[in-house]
Amino acid sequence: MIVACLDLEGVLIPEVWEGVADTTGIPELRRTTRDEPDYDKLMRERMALLDQHKLGLKDIQAVIDTLDPMEGALDFLNRLRAQYQVVILSDTYYEFAEPFMRKLGWPTIFCHRLECDDTGRLINYKLRLPNHKKAAVTAFRALNFKTVATGDSYNDTAMLGEADFGVLFRSPDNVIREFPQFPVCRTYDALFDTFEHASRVIAARGA
Repeated sequence: MIVACLDLEGVLIPEVWEGVADTTGIPELRRTTRDEPDYDKLMRERMALLDQHKLGLKDIQAVIDTLDPMEGALDFLNRLRAQYQVVILSDTYYEFAEPFMRKLGWPTIFCHRLECDDTGRLINYKLRLPNHKKAAVTAFRALNFKTVATGDSYNDTAMLGEADFGVLFRSPDNVIREFPQFPVCRTYDALFDTFEHASRVIAARGA
């Protein structure tokens, strides 16, 4: 049995922070893990910007409510679920993810938690554990599952490297250049075909 491990933002949904940046007019919030590999540094910068502009969790959630999964994402996800066990491994937060999970048919997602004060101001974030995407893939493999993983950003590459087969999806050129070992897909059809190819490669290895 193969577990398909998917990143969320950039693979199934638009980048949440880019949407927040566009709505609030704070261009610095457009920086994502595609630009900054140090996740803690990135989150500290985001929280400082939100604090500076007096924005809280409800403001971000209001933006999220206006966003939809990327075109073709739900069809792709349904095709994948018909043939594989699918788990979304994301560095987003449950407080952000719920509207998208509803629109995607409530897939399983492992992600993180935010901490807010009584006014809704973001004061901290709680990682499930460091490098949790890679850790999840390691755990699946320890349970004797084969894994195929896809993501688009720096924070996905450890997961891709740990999986039996990893593939980049719509990644920026800087990530593609730094990780040439991973094939790159630009469309959902190509990504589905790559999952099918990966399953055959994995089966051949075990033959």
